[in-house]
Amino acid sequence: MKRYVFAVAALPFGSFPALADPLASWNDTATKAAIIDFVERVSDPNSSDFVPEEARIATFDNDGTLWGEQPVYFQLIYALDRLKEKAEADPSILTSDVLKAAAAGDMAAVADGGEAGLMEILNVSHSGLSVDAFQADVADWIATARHPDTNRPYNEMVYAPMLELLDYLEAEGFQTWIVSGGGLHFMRAFASETYGIPINRIVGSVTPTSYEVVDGVPVVMKGPGIAFQDDKAGKPVGIDSHIGRRPIFVGGNSDGDFQMLEYATAGDGPALGVIVHHTDADREYAYDRDSHIGKLVRGLDEADARGWVIIDMKEDWAKVWPE
Repeated sequence: MKRYVFAVAALPFGSFPALADPLASWNDTATKAAIIDFVERVSDPNSSDFVPEEARIATFDNDGTLWGEQPVYFQLIYALDRLKEKAEADPSILTSDVLKAAAAGDMAAVADGGEAGLMEILNVSHSGLSVDAFQADVADWIATARHPDTNRPYNEMVYAPMLELLDYLEAEGFQTWIVSGGGLHFMRAFASETYGIPINRIVGSVTPTSYEVVDGVPVVMKGPGIAFQDDKAGKPVGIDSHIGRRPIFVGGNSDGDFQMLEYATAGDGPALGVIVHHTDADREYAYDRDSHIGKLVRGLDEADARGWVIIDMKEDWAKVWPE
């Protein structure tokens, strides 16, 4: 699925009709007005808040901000699917209770394993193969796997209003980036086609990698463990390392994005932080403070004081999913 692209056809000289609403999937609420007002101010050369194009950087979290993240992170679902396949071919890889539980689909036992158990699952499912082979495998999974609740392909579990926002920002001279806690190589396998964001504008968590020549072919291999976690305080570090500028527009949905929002809006000049608040149990899911995924506490408590905009999914979005 390719991202929505808004285009304006050539118009006869002298005709100036109003342009189509770039955020058509958004209800006409104060949230939409605040976003449009900010974009117009920073992109208008006559505005005191004008920001040159090279500094119009927008960064977005992925899980829960651009696409869904319930009932668990989609990358974990991929890891569990691949672990089960590998275990069927070679049961000896199930060297711990957590791995055995994961292969059996016992999610309660997997949750009890905590971060250490999750790392075991990721090590078995994500390492020991080249980056190219891993990304090809993720692309195959994206093409065939279906979400357990909606039965949609995972690359259709993206939020239509956020796709429109990405296009709107690009049309107004912004450079859009993904800065997410998800795996860099995992996101590279689908994000460019899904969001229209080039792979060199993706910042994510990475495993240790190494250069090797395998059967005469030079490759980069994925190893076990985590070399850099692009979450929480890691997000500003990733932004500094890969972008080199503070963003002036940031989109997130959880307290894992708090430091990225804080970093961006602490800079000189205008900046806007937005938080997707999952309030729609009918069309998607409703969760925040007590959620095991996408917990949102500090962001809700401090958004008003910091000038951040809370996107109420139920009230602000006319629709959630693309057609």
